[in-house]
Amino acid sequence: MLHREGRQGERAFRLEVDLLSRLHSPYLVELLGYCADQYHRLLIFEYMPNGTLQHHLHSTNNHKPLDWGTRLRIALDCAKALEFLHEHAIPPVIHRDFKCTSILLDQNFRAKVSDFGLAKTGSKKINGQISTRVLGTTGYLAPEYASTGQLTTKSDVYSYGAVLLELLTGRVPVDTKRPPEERVLISWALPRLTTREKILEMVDPSLKGQYSDRDLIQIAAIAAMCVQPEAEYRPLMADVVPSLIPLVKNSCYVGSPGTSRFQNQVASPRY
Repeated sequence: MLHREGRQGERAFRLEVDLLSRLHSPYLVELLGYCADQYHRLLIFEYMPNGTLQHHLHSTNNHKPLDWGTRLRIALDCAKALEFLHEHAIPPVIHRDFKCTSILLDQNFRAKVSDFGLAKTGSKKINGQISTRVLGTTGYLAPEYASTGQLTTKSDVYSYGAVLLELLTGRVPVDTKRPPEERVLISWALPRLTTREKILEMVDPSLKGQYSDRDLIQIAAIAAMCVQPEAEYRPLMADVVPSLIPLVKNSCYVGSPGTSRFQNQVASPRY
């Protein structure tokens, strides 16, 4: 339900209805209906029983930690969502506020992207720029967008890299409780993402070593490319998706979730 807070809320409501009425993908949350009666504004989405990724990664409640395989599947689902928006939507859509609270989880912890109230439709060119007012969430904003208001699909790629680092480290994008040099996750992590020993030191302690070192290093390499300060050096989401698929296939575990023994041969997941 929309809390009426000026005209921005009304614009966000109309944009969300417009976009999600046109865009349909298994990786985007489905809009089932809406209400626009007098002053009432209500969006009805499919129910996602496991809430947001933020809730499972950063909540102080005693949740069972997400295992490594689940984190990889969430990363791939989100990459496919952004690939759809950037490459297959006509015109392309820039989410502009991609973050952990925008990622909803179904009963099987499969991820769908939501919250399109700040989205922008862009140029048909992959790197077509849009000049716009800077909106979004600190810690996820691409530096060129934050400083100039120039928005491209690569701005979403940067935000995706921040989420990938959250999945890897279990840290929030900005944490004022940490020492000054560790408060901004991307600034702290980026110089460490090319050194194996430092990558292993960064891993979320709640994983308790239950992951493949090789896959971990590959995820760190993808994150490092996504959060490059210069937009032209970031990959397209169409390049990120195929790099994640084999990692997800390898993460089908033998036995209960959380064990680190991988099957030699696994059935192909639905990707």
